[in-house]
Amino acid sequence: MKIAIIGFGAAAIGFIEKVKDAGIEVHVFEKSKDIYSSSISGIRADGKLFVSSDMGGELDVDLKLQKDLVDFWISKTDNNSVETGKSFANPDYYKQFYSKGFMPILSDFYHLGTDQLKEVLYNIFEEYKNNKNIHFHFNKNIKSFEVNNGDAIIEGEKFEKVYVAVGRSGHKLVKELMSNYPEFVVDSSKVDLGIRYEVPNHIVDDLNREMYEFKVKFKSKTGYMVRTFCNNPSGYVVTENYGDFKTVNGHSKLKEKSQNTNFAILTTVQLTEPFNDPIGYGSHIAKMSNLLAGDKVILQTYSHFKNSKRTKNLYRVMPTLPESQYILGDVNLAFPRRIVESIVDFVDNLDTVVPGIANPDNLVYAPEIKFYSNTLNNDLVDSVKFIGDCSGYTRSIIYATAHGYLEAEKLIENNQ
Repeated sequence: MKIAIIGFGAAAIGFIEKVKDAGIEVHVFEKSKDIYSSSISGIRADGKLFVSSDMGGELDVDLKLQKDLVDFWISKTDNNSVETGKSFANPDYYKQFYSKGFMPILSDFYHLGTDQLKEVLYNIFEEYKNNKNIHFHFNKNIKSFEVNNGDAIIEGEKFEKVYVAVGRSGHKLVKELMSNYPEFVVDSSKVDLGIRYEVPNHIVDDLNREMYEFKVKFKSKTGYMVRTFCNNPSGYVVTENYGDFKTVNGHSKLKEKSQNTNFAILTTVQLTEPFNDPIGYGSHIAKMSNLLAGDKVILQTYSHFKNSKRTKNLYRVMPTLPESQYILGDVNLAFPRRIVESIVDFVDNLDTVVPGIANPDNLVYAPEIKFYSNTLNNDLVDSVKFIGDCSGYTRSIIYATAHGYLEAEKLIENNQ
């Protein structure tokens, strides 16, 4: 059997790990020119791995498989160095947050660190490229492909199956496929809009020591659900380039540490018909933010964000994002009012549990957007499958890896 995988990220790695010894001919098409320049945002951003049944995607992934896949990633490090933590294992913390209206999320965390992930990715690639059944094709930006008589045709070459594993950053290819095959779409209504929030370490030291990453949800007064995501103790704010727009993200390193902690505050927006383009909606807001910032991202103090005033000066909290990548401005000019109100309500309530979170000079970066790709039907066409974050079913490294692994398992079972 001859199959193609478009994109070399977590989902592709999970898939290949399962099929590498099954005698299946695998061709991986990756748009980067080589492994050293590949931009796998979910893997390279921070390397946060977790085991949880309450976060990471819409799939039902067995906790044992999740832990096995965590061990797989850790095994590809040079010396098994990893930071660990348990979210809300301490019942006192759980009750404290719960009493203030928050929904604490239980999870085990394993943090590899941005600095170590590069080595992990290289180690995985070096192992796979030496397998005679696995062929890598770099500098291949696949913009569309054709399905003809049950075969998938990529650049004139026929494959019995193609697995699209382009992540959220491959939204252009997925959108093109959706325009040609709209029946693939099961759901297209959800997107997470929000900010990256940065505070001095001392405000959250106790939380960071207790659980490394705290994840909570909160139903705001607007009716929107707001959640924290990707907490980075002693971390750094970074930008993500999607080609036609920039967003913010955060990461932390295993060795180099800053004086600040950053995390995302995201509002989940679920719209109804005739809305059918969550990526387009989020992209539009990101482009508006970049337009105001001169192709950069916006930085604002919390008090100015809350009171719709442009920030012109900072005070006690200094940003970890380089000055060349942001402007001081007003996020309110780009974000819908209801999104801002939801975030402010979340921060002010969080301050009742973690004093200092709502300090006026804490930092707000925008835009931070987590795209839920259209939820796609993997049963519609036998020769085309979507795996990982581009499928709409996952939004984390472990769940994306598991999705690839489970789809590979199905392929092997169906061809025995």
